[in-house]
Amino acid sequence: MTSRIESIPVTQIDGTPTTLAEWTGKLRLIVNVASKCGLTPQYEGLENLYETYRDKGLTILGFPANNFGAQEPRTNEEVAAFCATTYGVTFPMFQKFSVKGEDQHPLYAALTAAKPKASAKDDSFKKDLAAYGIEPDNENEVLWNFEKFLVGRDGRVIGRFAPDVTAEDPLLVDAIKAAL
Repeated sequence: MTSRIESIPVTQIDGTPTTLAEWTGKLRLIVNVASKCGLTPQYEGLENLYETYRDKGLTILGFPANNFGAQEPRTNEEVAAFCATTYGVTFPMFQKFSVKGEDQHPLYAALTAAKPKASAKDDSFKKDLAAYGIEPDNENEVLWNFEKFLVGRDGRVIGRFAPDVTAEDPLLVDAIKAAL
């Protein structure tokens, strides 16, 4: 039986419609990404994580979003080219959509409902954003670019990680290893 998350329509960055059911049976790391963010170098770590664990059943799914400081102003075509040429991204990428607010995509509504709180190393990232006057409207919404959701092989959300938890962070890597 397909989970609710797996049945939500999404569109690959090349315009191909699909659902997450295409990756049923795989462990999925869903990440909202942006190309003009201080965290953008995380693409490199995500690609390395994908290369390391994809043969064991991990896939990474990148969802560009322009919700935070207009840090993803590029078109879908420009995002695809940037990711491929700058970071050598080979994991699946999807068309831009909103990850929070009134126009939040149903996938992110389901992800945040399933896992309302993100695991973080500490509160320093949240405090840094607050110092710039940036605070979430809703405590459960995505905090910033590069927040990560770990979706099990069965389609259930099993983890959520704050933006400053990088692909190399033991908090994330250990969760991936445990789920594989």
